[in-house]
Amino acid sequence: MEPILTVAGVAKTYKSGHQALHSVDLSINRGEIFALLGPNGAGKTTLINIICGIVVPSAGTITVDGVDAQRDFKAARRKIGLVPQELSVDMFERVMSVVRFSRGLFGKQPNDAYLEQILKDLSLWDKRGARVRELSGGMKRRVLIAKALAHEPDILFLDEPTAGVDVALRRDMWNLVLGLRERGTTIILTTHYIEEAEEMADRVGVITGGKLLLVEEKAALMAKMGKREMVLTLPDPLTSVPDALADYHLTLEDEGHKLRYRFDAGEGHGAIHALLRRLDEVGVGFTDLETSRSSLEDIFVDLVEKRAVAA
Repeated sequence: MEPILTVAGVAKTYKSGHQALHSVDLSINRGEIFALLGPNGAGKTTLINIICGIVVPSAGTITVDGVDAQRDFKAARRKIGLVPQELSVDMFERVMSVVRFSRGLFGKQPNDAYLEQILKDLSLWDKRGARVRELSGGMKRRVLIAKALAHEPDILFLDEPTAGVDVALRRDMWNLVLGLRERGTTIILTTHYIEEAEEMADRVGVITGGKLLLVEEKAALMAKMGKREMVLTLPDPLTSVPDALADYHLTLEDEGHKLRYRFDAGEGHGAIHALLRRLDEVGVGFTDLETSRSSLEDIFVDLVEKRAVAA
């Protein structure tokens, strides 16, 4: 599949000497949802701003749907919609005027039917005549999304789209993003809410210290780097783990009433079956069994911590 966006060797060093990005290489597939995860100051927003032409890179190239973004900025930018972290709307303008102006700014012919649908999708249609300053924080963020979609971009950047909004609105936005992907829009989002990436993303990139640590399909990343746990509740407490079970690296908890087994997610059910057979052979019974697996957040935290130790 030909990527819709390619970033090659993109770096950014500011006059102060701070290097915000270190030679980032990244390809985004057409129609996918890509989540870029990283702590504050990792370089997420810098990378987005470079791709969108807001920040000039110190090195590297950006190609947007076949267009060199540095040689033909306007053509590349028309293909991109950006929802920034900060509000960037005239507070005294009315909602419909904001989206109409944004559409015209990119040279698109008027199309109020299209804008009406966007506002309805974002639950903003009833607020179309309201001034932006009159809206709640969550509604203002929806206006940013409507503004970014007004010119029908092929690629939509969402920089922390649900920061500071309530759970219900966050779910509405997730549904909107999934709907956009179904219509063919490529979505790239940065987020501190790991569940957003876990819920929606096809692939995940992890960035820290201006360096892209990895890019993986979400399912493959969780299978390769995730951990699983099984906790057995014992009918009779143990004072220690039997020597016959030493190979399984089990731990006793709850004063010997529970036995915890940690293993790699890639080992699957085979690891569980092997342990249960061994428990039966050595005469250790159980009354309850619970299993769980690490979340994307667990994997992310582990990666960033390992990177910090290595640095």
